[in-house]
Amino acid sequence: MKFAGTSSYVATEDLKLAVNAAITLERPLLIKGEPGTGKTLLAEELAGALGTQLITWHVKSTTKAHQGLYEYDAVSRLRDSQLGDNRVHDIRNYIRKGKLWEAFEAQERVVLLIDEIDKADIEFPNDLLQELDRMEFFVYETGETIRAVHRPIIVITSNNEKELPDAFLRRCFFHYIAFPDRETLRRIVEVHYPGIQDALVAEALEVFFDVRKVPGLKKKPSTSELVDWLKLLMADDVGGSVLRERDPTRAIPPMAGALVKNEQDVQLLERLAFMTRRTHR
Repeated sequence: MKFAGTSSYVATEDLKLAVNAAITLERPLLIKGEPGTGKTLLAEELAGALGTQLITWHVKSTTKAHQGLYEYDAVSRLRDSQLGDNRVHDIRNYIRKGKLWEAFEAQERVVLLIDEIDKADIEFPNDLLQELDRMEFFVYETGETIRAVHRPIIVITSNNEKELPDAFLRRCFFHYIAFPDRETLRRIVEVHYPGIQDALVAEALEVFFDVRKVPGLKKKPSTSELVDWLKLLMADDVGGSVLRERDPTRAIPPMAGALVKNEQDVQLLERLAFMTRRTHR
């Protein structure tokens, strides 16, 4: 199995190398990078490229590691016993399989995405060490061991909200998705909008990178936000010439709500515009 990117996902050589190295080593691929740089999309495209199923486990702040294995619904079993339901005689009726269980019992090799692992408690990664290492876990309620039929290709994403434990990092192949350069962004835009005007893309990238370079910006616009912004510019028939001739003393670019996502950054851009107007007097 080799990943070479897809027609709808522009992967750099470093990223393709990291994906294929993780597959060869049979280790989880830990992907970090700015939000909006295509970390989650990578797993989707990888599954599509390999022609296999994608199983996604979206991690939240309340997610516990055992939920990825299974959950035992003791409350439902107690209720059914009070109602005289015959289902209570088989405890398996009250065990809900988690995403790891689904991946382990799949009859073909699948891609398992553990998305935004850093959202969970700090102990969450450590609680999965043995399962990810041995590709098996024990179900105490039934006394059975669930082993992976085929070792899944595991992609783990993180937005760096908190540090991950060293013991967990040692078991992963790590890759940081650096923010794309201009040429890579052009290729990404072309994938999303084939035939888009070169002039519009060129001027939009100028504005986009100018916004990203503003000192003190709380949230820099990402790749996905650039794609959304271009869609709005095309829908409103804003051409490259409009962006090129834009008054530098204006507060923010047109349709900037697709790029700037909080009031602090809007106010920062407005202050910079005010200072620019004063220097132009």
